[in-house]
Amino acid sequence: MSDESNQTEGPIAGISDVPVTLTVSVGRARPTVGELLSLTADDIFTLDKSLDDPVDLYVGDHLVGRGVLEELDEPGSGRLGIRITEIAPIKDLV
Repeated sequence: MSDESNQTEGPIAGISDVPVTLTVSVGRARPTVGELLSLTADDIFTLDKSLDDPVDLYVGDHLVGRGVLEELDEPGSGRLGIRITEIAPIKDLV
């Protein structure tokens, strides 16, 4: 994008085109080692979040924002997206 309004300034100028992996955390489970060792297909772990809770967005181990999951395309397609609801301050990211 060459639009000047999209140019990044400050400490991360010049690296704004570097791709990063965004990890979405939908929740956590805390199984025991015994539970992990006895896993079988179709087992279910209960997460610490519900379907309507926000998800956490990470780059590496840095929390960069939060959002809500949304189904993309037509209902039943199974494709997911994230609507961003919060963004961490840039000073927390560098």
